[in-house]
Amino acid sequence: MEARPMPLHTTLFAITLAMSNPSSAVVPPPDSDWWPNDLPVRAVTPLEETVEQHDARMAWWREARFGMFIHWGLYAIPGGYWEGRRTGGAEWILNSVKIHPDDYMPLQSQFDPVDFDATEWAMIARNAGMRYLVVTSKHHDGFCLWPSEFTTFDVAETPFDRDILGELVEACRNEGVVPCFYHSIMDWTHPDYLPRRAWDDRPGGDHDEYVRHMHRQLEELIERYGPGVLWFDGEWEGTWTHADGQRTYDLVRRIDPRIIVNNRVDTGRTGMAGLTRAGGYRGDFGTPEQEIPATGLPEGVDWETCMTMNRSWGYQSFDVAYKTTSDLVRKLVDIASKGGNFLLNVGPDERGRFPLEAKERLAGVGRWMSMNDDSIHGTRASPFATLDWGRCTRRSLPGGRERLYLHVFDRPEDGILRLPGLLTPPVGDAAYLLAAPATGRLTVDRAGADLRIELPADAMVDAMDTVVVLDLVAPALVVDGPRIETGSGIFIDPFTVDIESPDPTVELRSTIDGSEPTFA
Repeated sequence: MEARPMPLHTTLFAITLAMSNPSSAVVPPPDSDWWPNDLPVRAVTPLEETVEQHDARMAWWREARFGMFIHWGLYAIPGGYWEGRRTGGAEWILNSVKIHPDDYMPLQSQFDPVDFDATEWAMIARNAGMRYLVVTSKHHDGFCLWPSEFTTFDVAETPFDRDILGELVEACRNEGVVPCFYHSIMDWTHPDYLPRRAWDDRPGGDHDEYVRHMHRQLEELIERYGPGVLWFDGEWEGTWTHADGQRTYDLVRRIDPRIIVNNRVDTGRTGMAGLTRAGGYRGDFGTPEQEIPATGLPEGVDWETCMTMNRSWGYQSFDVAYKTTSDLVRKLVDIASKGGNFLLNVGPDERGRFPLEAKERLAGVGRWMSMNDDSIHGTRASPFATLDWGRCTRRSLPGGRERLYLHVFDRPEDGILRLPGLLTPPVGDAAYLLAAPATGRLTVDRAGADLRIELPADAMVDAMDTVVVLDLVAPALVVDGPRIETGSGIFIDPFTVDIESPDPTVELRSTIDGSEPTFA
């Protein structure tokens, strides 16, 4: 929940509980223990998948937490300009400038990204702490980054004439990064795709034939490259139906039951963040775009925020409004603390180069991750609704213990990190810094229902996010005291509140002024 200001006159009650203690192409690198590995290949429909099978399929993706998004295609050539003037989103240039397909498709003859280096891309992702990479196999303009048997509007018919997806898949696997594909349902240049843009006067069009074409290409992509995720987009136009989404998801999962598919394959998305399962809507995870849900998505719903590093998904030569490294680190932490994944975008230029600003920021995130990645990879959502000074992630430890990673964005003025309502005892009486465990122990004590950690000023080893580690004897039990308040925050008439518990081991304490709760 989001933090709310304290009402002028509020009665607070704190209750303290007594406590007892993929296809053959998807082959993992030798030293990888989180890669999608030996899940059995079964020809099943998604409705036959058990909870245990679903969790096994999703395990590597949940563990990863951080991935790279790459938007790249013919739209990198104009770089946000058309006929000398700036345009909107680079990858939407055909639509935003109302370019006829016959005038756009000749860009294919100019596509020659001589500086493209798949190994460099994969290494940048790995060094940033990213565990998977999602690249546009085909965006809305219909241009394919692989040599397809089912179209000539592909990389094979360019001066470059190299299998970009094939090279990138191999490089990713060599670097321990899971290769994944974005694939657009919408296709502005395909002769059978409907609806047409208003300025596209080409005759014909057959939705069913287009779906068959798309399915042939999906089968080609899966069987040739074995992606870990298929990330669909462009499902919102009226011609794409719920039945189309069901058939497409089921087709993909029949070809390789291990593939993970996002919610945009179907029409069940509610706004940017929603993931609807009622009614048989397909999709394995929700996809908030350019936003981080205030409290994540409902428990049990996997989700991934996709976000640009500057303003545009595709390359725009004039777009230098980059987020800071600190902002990106804190967004990653915020998302992980809410149980989500972070898919951070890069738009390479027409020569196949990452912009310098993007490389610098990814290197900065990588430096932080090199010291603190344990607080991201394989962690779960915070047990706390909010923390005034930062965020929390956690993981299970052997023997039933649990480790909290306390991400300190803003050190409190008194140097005390308060963990409100945390009843689970710590292991010992000290915490430590994840990035500098040998620098000394941080004192831990209790004040009522809260645990407190003393954080000296010189312990803030990273201004972006200093991570404090606290081990607990059992999974975190956090109890928020019930609140009784009025809309205005003022009680006018006298009233009586009775508090009782059927459990005789429960201690009831209360406060009416925000001070330390006392026995009722």
